[in-house]
Amino acid sequence: MAIIVASGTGLLLLLPFLFYHHFLRSPRGKGNVVKVVDFSSGSSMKKISEELARARIISSSSLFAIYARLENADVKAKAGTYRFSDAMTPRQILSMLEAGDVYELRFSVPEGYSIYQIAEMLDSRGIFTKESFLRQCFNPHILAELGIQAKSVEGFLCPSTYTIRPGTDESTLIREMVNRFHSTYKRTFGERARIRGLRQYEIVTLASMIEKEAVAAEEKPLIASVFHNRLKLKMPLQSDPTSIYGIRAFAGRITKRDILRDTPYNTYRIKGLPPGPIGNPSMDAIKAVLNPARTRYLYFVAKMDGTHHFSETLEEHNQAVQKYLKGQEQPEVISGPSGPELFLDKPQILIENPQILIEGRRAGERKGSNPAPIPRP
Repeated sequence: MAIIVASGTGLLLLLPFLFYHHFLRSPRGKGNVVKVVDFSSGSSMKKISEELARARIISSSSLFAIYARLENADVKAKAGTYRFSDAMTPRQILSMLEAGDVYELRFSVPEGYSIYQIAEMLDSRGIFTKESFLRQCFNPHILAELGIQAKSVEGFLCPSTYTIRPGTDESTLIREMVNRFHSTYKRTFGERARIRGLRQYEIVTLASMIEKEAVAAEEKPLIASVFHNRLKLKMPLQSDPTSIYGIRAFAGRITKRDILRDTPYNTYRIKGLPPGPIGNPSMDAIKAVLNPARTRYLYFVAKMDGTHHFSETLEEHNQAVQKYLKGQEQPEVISGPSGPELFLDKPQILIENPQILIEGRRAGERKGSNPAPIPRP
């Protein structure tokens, strides 16, 4: 009898221990409940235990608080915003707190991406909807606050990696991206830009065109020289990506229909620079605008390896086109300009019988290309 009583007593003493370890190893649910918790510096584990219990992430705040105390979690846990679900065990939750595995969404903006491509990327990742992000890109109050005298923030969203934390909205992200651009631009190019006598908006606009045209980074100064030379001679810039800005992403190919399209950005049909950037350029592209190569080049055509052949004369350019584009299907290929006489004050068709591309490239060779249609500005 005494043995039975002793065994029963031992079992009763053992039950809390077994229950405690079962608690540590067992999730409360199947992941249907999610809670984002802000664990600020100086917060107590008792407070977060109670918050997790109220949110039905854990089954017992007392047991979790005991476990945290035994693990010295008040000292080990790192401040931050965390995302927990009821499919996690208390051990997993405490491990996240100690490791500082904070909740955040990260994404990178590729060099040259337009606001439309960025909007589609954010939408596809479930961060913001395309429409809501674009709406803030054109928000006049944000533009005025950021000192951008244009219709949108295009050109000023610094290509970089960003972190989206709970509470971050579209306007907050845009402010961060623009402020990062201004900070980097001022630190890197402020004095050089002043010496060149160019307005920042002109620099960014030209840099965005260079970014779209270039595949090889080392060719950016050469492409910049072509555009500078054309501007000096009052030749149409005839940059392929400008003809489809806001229509679709540039993947290297344009058609006759593209260059004849009547848009404010189409440099086949307007003089000088387009009214604004066509993407968000890298600092390398901006550097190329401010430090172009010294050449007499007026033309370039893509070679099969993604680099370009540069030419000083239309005759040499046409020969290069025949050499590098020969055999490629080009039913609607467009001709480059024959000289400054094509420069027109009002948008209209610049050439009557287009034949050869000023810049040809196979589809898919362009970095950051996105063939999906994007809304027209």
